[in-house]
Amino acid sequence: MDIKALKNRLDELKIPDYRLKQALRSYYQEYQNGWQDISTWSKNLREACMDISWSPLELEQKIKAHKKDSTKYLFKTKDEKFIESVLMEHEDGRTTVCVSSQIGCAMNCTFCATGALGYKRNLTAEEIVDQVVQIARDIKTQGKKVTNIVFMGMGEPFNNPDEVFVAIKKLMDKELFGLGARHISVSTCGIIPGIQRLMRETPQVNLAISLHAPNQKLREKLMPIAKAYPLNKLMQALGVYMQQTNRKVMFEYLLIKGVNDSLECADELIHLLSEKKQLVHVNLIKYHATGTYQPSPEGMRRLFQDRLRKFSISVTHRVSFGEDISAACGQLAAKKS
Repeated sequence: MDIKALKNRLDELKIPDYRLKQALRSYYQEYQNGWQDISTWSKNLREACMDISWSPLELEQKIKAHKKDSTKYLFKTKDEKFIESVLMEHEDGRTTVCVSSQIGCAMNCTFCATGALGYKRNLTAEEIVDQVVQIARDIKTQGKKVTNIVFMGMGEPFNNPDEVFVAIKKLMDKELFGLGARHISVSTCGIIPGIQRLMRETPQVNLAISLHAPNQKLREKLMPIAKAYPLNKLMQALGVYMQQTNRKVMFEYLLIKGVNDSLECADELIHLLSEKKQLVHVNLIKYHATGTYQPSPEGMRRLFQDRLRKFSISVTHRVSFGEDISAACGQLAAKKS
């Protein structure tokens, strides 16, 4: 919803402020489809606002995984571009929406399908929020609510910081979507200014680092952004973040066969994280092949995890959602199925 345009229109018409609140409630909390559904407004007022954007995205396609634990949503923007979002339904009852922050991505990580698209443009805060609202509307019919939001879809959130932070604050605002900060997570390739801004502006929002390598040389090979933000500088920034917020940081680590899954890599990772291990959690992720690499065998993944646990590094193996519908980590490519 274009709140600024709506406020200007209501001001022009000399409409009281409470009408704006009614519209916001209809969109953010009742998940209505459009102006025609605001039952507390007169027909004349609804018609006077019809030309203002209610929803900047159009749902183009919805695909449910065979296990029925995840659903991929393909949205079309006003300028005819496509983005993807994913709903993940957990066994414990949580429902997590994975949102995109950009169309394409400029990070060019060698293991990621989104990176192969190249960068098209940033999403606006309204486009980011609308992904959540539309999915919330969809699952409301099943008696479900969105309980968690992760910025782990298409794009690097901290390469679009202004719009991402506006979106986060709208999603947290009790007058708007009203989700608690600790139910929102932002994943970054390691954009240090973004980490610092998160620390200042929304310190209770969870931080995840796409690490995927335990040393600078390998990280540069997998993630070119590591040249701009070297691993030692990133770890220094994270040390400050942990000290200031006392919040745990999640380190995401894709296990790729013959690349970063050796016990030597595990030992390097232990050394990298051991100083602050009480505020560290490693999330090991099964690699979903996109053409360049192959996933690490299950036995190797287990050995890697056991090595970290032996040295008291908190570690879990992330449950994989949506692999069969190309909705898993690294697979989003904004294509129709």
